[in-house]
Amino acid sequence: MLTLSAFRWVPPFAQGLVRDLRVRWALEEAGIPYRESLIGPEDQASAAYRALQPFGQVPAIESGDLKLFESGAIVIHIAEQSDVLMPSDAVGRARTIAWILAALNSVEPSIQHLAALDAFHARESWAPLRRPTAVEAAQKRLAALETWLGDRDYLEERFTAADLMMTTVLRILRHTDLVSGRPVLKDYQERCEARPAFEKALADHLKPFGANAR
Repeated sequence: MLTLSAFRWVPPFAQGLVRDLRVRWALEEAGIPYRESLIGPEDQASAAYRALQPFGQVPAIESGDLKLFESGAIVIHIAEQSDVLMPSDAVGRARTIAWILAALNSVEPSIQHLAALDAFHARESWAPLRRPTAVEAAQKRLAALETWLGDRDYLEERFTAADLMMTTVLRILRHTDLVSGRPVLKDYQERCEARPAFEKALADHLKPFGANAR
């Protein structure tokens, strides 16, 4: 059975955002059973875990002879085993992968920069000076995404792993109104998060944090 690494506990601001959620959601959509391997800081620094995940992060998976890290690579690997997540035709597959990479490379960096500024540096004297520029960069990407979606329900013709990935990226801004203030993006995120597979994945993602609360 596939084993997924995830954190035993993270601070409240990160709960519901850690990237193992992406993999759990993909596994639920694909109907692939898995077990979790919960880790802490001591595990992250160990040679054994670094052999699985060179940077000591989560998620990583082990399945038979396969050891794989990076949420994007893992989600693509899972999606290729599921008609729900990946179209069977070559064009649809290429478009899905392109949107997964867009979520990770075109949209997430500016969003993550703003989130990190708010979460880790809010009390620094320089933070208020940098935040407007960070907001502007995030808004630029969100506006482009909103324009693309228009009256579409999903990024392409139907829900795919690309929507899964993009939704988890948009969730990073939950502490702001940057997504909720854009009706198209708000509806899109809510549509994707209403899927039973997401609800199950989120519940399983959050469960260890309650059991290991500090």
